[in-house]
Amino acid sequence: MYALIIDAPDEEASAAAGFWSAALGVSARPDAAEPQFTRLVDAVDGLATVVQAVDGPPRMHIDVETDDVGAEVERLVGLGATEVSCWLQCHVLRAPGGHLVCVIPVHSDPGLFAATARTWD
Repeated sequence: MYALIIDAPDEEASAAAGFWSAALGVSARPDAAEPQFTRLVDAVDGLATVVQAVDGPPRMHIDVETDDVGAEVERLVGLGATEVSCWLQCHVLRAPGGHLVCVIPVHSDPGLFAATARTWD
């Protein structure tokens, strides 16, 4: 798993980032390259924790990073997830129970990914 994403409607994302920053006692750092994201620095050990401005309802979702997006999407669909959408290289799936999970290419440090990645038969 790569990230815990707190999705907030566009007009509420700044307030949400401020709230979660204060609630968790961490700094909020907007991402200049991807302005829809505000990183909550060191909020959860080992996970990128981010507030994301979205055109939709508030929710939380998990990002799973992989070095083979197609194979991971196929594996999760085989486990019961359904495909919702695809944006750039991010595949959005709905898991049984209704929660969203995004399958993304590797974003973490390559050494960290190699040391912590799980493989499946």
